Amino acid sequence: MAVEPEHASVNGRKKPQRPQRTHREVADELRARIRSGVLRPGQRMPTQAQLAAEFGVERQAVRGALRILQSEHLLTNISKGAPATVAERADRAAAGPAAPPQPTTVALAPRIASAFEAEHVHVDAVCLTAVSLTLAMGEPLRQIYAGRLKPAKVDVRVLLPSRSIDLAFPVPVGGRQGHDDPVHERWLAQRNAQGQVLRHNLLALRATHGIDVRVTFRALPFTPPVKLYLLNNTEALFAYYTVTRSEAQIGQESLPTYDAQGVRSMLFAFEQGDGLRDTTFVEQSHLWFNALWETISSELELTD
Repeated sequence: MAVEPEHASVNGRKKPQRPQRTHREVADELRARIRSGVLRPGQRMPTQAQLAAEFGVERQAVRGALRILQSEHLLTNISKGAPATVAERADRAAAGPAAPPQPTTVALAPRIASAFEAEHVHVDAVCLTAVSLTLAMGEPLRQIYAGRLKPAKVDVRVLLPSRSIDLAFPVPVGGRQGHDDPVHERWLAQRNAQGQVLRHNLLALRATHGIDVRVTFRALPFTPPVKLYLLNNTEALFAYYTVTRSEAQIGQESLPTYDAQGVRSMLFAFEQGDGLRDTTFVEQSHLWFNALWETISSELELTD
């Protein structure tokens, strides 16, 4: 059988086809460059032809990606004749009624970095493992070490599920079998590791920059069905944990589980002052968090 030309290489071996990226994947990459400052506000984007060549896609996919970023107010001046321009202040994630929901990995870091511009930073969080929060804290930490941010005080409070409860998720599809549950133990190890890294990274700011830092964890007696981040008493970022069936690789064994991928959850932003709806949501979210913190939560030790 003859080898198809597009799969042939000079030595006669088959060359594997690389799956072509979708317009959404291209948009995700360009969005990350804008958020990280690689593409700066006011800067001209590469041409559509250059982007198509870089990503190995058709121009139609590039145009689709650019339209997504334009709808998110990250790009302006999109046309066939000239490169698009990165919008002014595109490095800030929008909040309020006009803000489109975005994946946690995209939206959380720039909002937390913005919160760290305050002299006294308050961050409250309800989550399952603190993975997203720990990742997002990397952005303000980088800016602090680069000398672009210098808060005087940082106060972080995190509510996580207690190790002693029967989690709703993650769980084996067939349910827990006695006390020996590798899925629960894997979640616990992840919760503890992420919390310890978060605490260590923030407390290090005391020695390196003289910032007054306090990081506190408390345990919830239930599995939170949502994740919530409250920033400086003025913003609330909210996402659902959507449970799906997946395979968990534990040691040499693959176990079917019910779990939620929190880093991919769509994050909805609410900001105090952006109308009655947003203001009320932020206020009620703080009341809810403080009520849990002060009543049914308990001390949490991030140890095995």
